[in-house]
Amino acid sequence: MALLEVKEIHTFYGNIQALKGVSVEVEEGECVTLIGSNGAGKSTTLRSISGLTPPRQGSIRFEGREITETPPQEIVSMGVSHSPEGRHVFPRMSVYENLMLGAYMRKDTDGIQSDLERVYSLFPRLKERERQKGGTMSGGEQQMLAIGRALMAQPRLLLLDEPSMGIAPILVERIYETIAEINRQGTTILLVEQNANYALGVSKRGYVLETGKVAIEDESAKLLTNPDVQKAYLGA
Repeated sequence: MALLEVKEIHTFYGNIQALKGVSVEVEEGECVTLIGSNGAGKSTTLRSISGLTPPRQGSIRFEGREITETPPQEIVSMGVSHSPEGRHVFPRMSVYENLMLGAYMRKDTDGIQSDLERVYSLFPRLKERERQKGGTMSGGEQQMLAIGRALMAQPRLLLLDEPSMGIAPILVERIYETIAEINRQGTTILLVEQNANYALGVSKRGYVLETGKVAIEDESAKLLTNPDVQKAYLGA
């Protein structure tokens, strides 16, 4: 049984249908990526899984349990954490306060402290800027903070939405090295990314979304050499 099973979901924004029968599976310990152009439905897939934009049809199961109509806060408490597109850090709160918000549903003080130290070891820059306000940080640092905040919820499944968007290239590389390390440490990841080279470089498998549907599904290494994928998403 897969850790996450998304079957034939149809998701709408008002009368506009964003997803038209998307099916995705993520096994425990995997890093899986969704790639595709703007408006393909990548972010909507993550929002459907985390309960922010529930699908009208279809099924989402986490650890075998149906979560299609489960409220977002309950989905977080079950072990699904979402680092959203655009980062959404709290600008007037410090780095430390932003991170603590990620752990707001937890009561295990020792575990929270241990996870805080883990986040600081993954992103030393956050430790250096612990008291700095989130809004005064660069885009790359805010992305580190958004991922760190999501990790503070102790997720079994981490949903990452466009971690490279609007970030200096040198920091993108560093963030992707860290994403690979988070996966190596045992956190399962579902990654949405427009930069297909980076995404396919850290993931085991990938899905190509086009206009709300899965167009191609394959191992990441094979997608990197697929002529259609190269032409459309890899600048070949």
